[in-house]
Amino acid sequence: MKFALIICTYMRPKPILQLLQSVVGQTVYPDEVIIVDGSLNSDTATVLNQNFFKKVHYHLVAPEDRGLTKQRNYGVGKVSDGIDIVCFLDDDTVLEKEYFEQILKTYTDYPQALGVGGYINNENKFQFVGYDYQPTIKEFYYDGWKQNDGSRFVLRKKLGLDSDCPPGYSSQYSHGRSVGFLPPSGKTYEVEMLMGGVSSFRKEVFKSLHFSTYFEGYGLYEDADFTLRVAKMGKLYLNTSAKLNHYHDASGRPNQYKYGRMVVRNGWYVWRTKNPSPELNDCFKWHAITLLLTGIRYTNVLTTNNKKEALTEALGRTVGWWSLWFNKPK
Repeated sequence: MKFALIICTYMRPKPILQLLQSVVGQTVYPDEVIIVDGSLNSDTATVLNQNFFKKVHYHLVAPEDRGLTKQRNYGVGKVSDGIDIVCFLDDDTVLEKEYFEQILKTYTDYPQALGVGGYINNENKFQFVGYDYQPTIKEFYYDGWKQNDGSRFVLRKKLGLDSDCPPGYSSQYSHGRSVGFLPPSGKTYEVEMLMGGVSSFRKEVFKSLHFSTYFEGYGLYEDADFTLRVAKMGKLYLNTSAKLNHYHDASGRPNQYKYGRMVVRNGWYVWRTKNPSPELNDCFKWHAITLLLTGIRYTNVLTTNNKKEALTEALGRTVGWWSLWFNKPK
């Protein structure tokens, strides 16, 4: 299988250099590397000119093509005809040496797969406890592994608002657990959602689907929307042996107010992608969880050191929720 790598970047010259250096160390190298740069300066272009990488094609996009989903669609349009698999990586990730080898192996092991995701290894806090373990309410347990659960999930459990689906699946009232809650078991799990910056798809998927341009700029939850639509066409998998590290570079991110507003409005959009005609109980749970999480962010003003960030994000979530009653996402 021939595969292309698309990296969409914005104002992150140093992180993308680290990523490309990890790509060079792979056991299998991409047949082409397409960099789609939405930066407002030439720093990324300068870094790439100063450091040679094989098969790299650099594209600085015009303002009308700037933004994560637009840049991904732009990159897909630049993929060569002979490519079978299209991989996407966030520009602030660093690969372990067998990442691409494991991704391609998954397509061989599961020929029905339309998409395969990798595993973010530096964020897991799991420990193996066996298959007979009985977790406490303060723990999350899956497939023989456990980790301490976040306080918001513990509260949701107490209120009967936790997700009723395994990691990587969205419930009928959304607010599920992402693939980040899958343990480092070395197994491959079937899912219906992948993280966009750690994903790959058969090229044929893009004959009928594209990333939604509803998600502007930073594109929060754009990956959930896209992969939920792919999952309606066929199978998606996550291979926990395809490992990489994600370092969440702060540059290029929106301010906390915009982020909070996006969490709610984009979350509503993704919920309706999965469940376009929700029942009354699903509506109640979606709104209840949204308001609960907003309330928690307000309390963080008193309980964390980042008081301004907590307050502005909470205000953004509040405005985002009220806006749904007058101007729903379309």
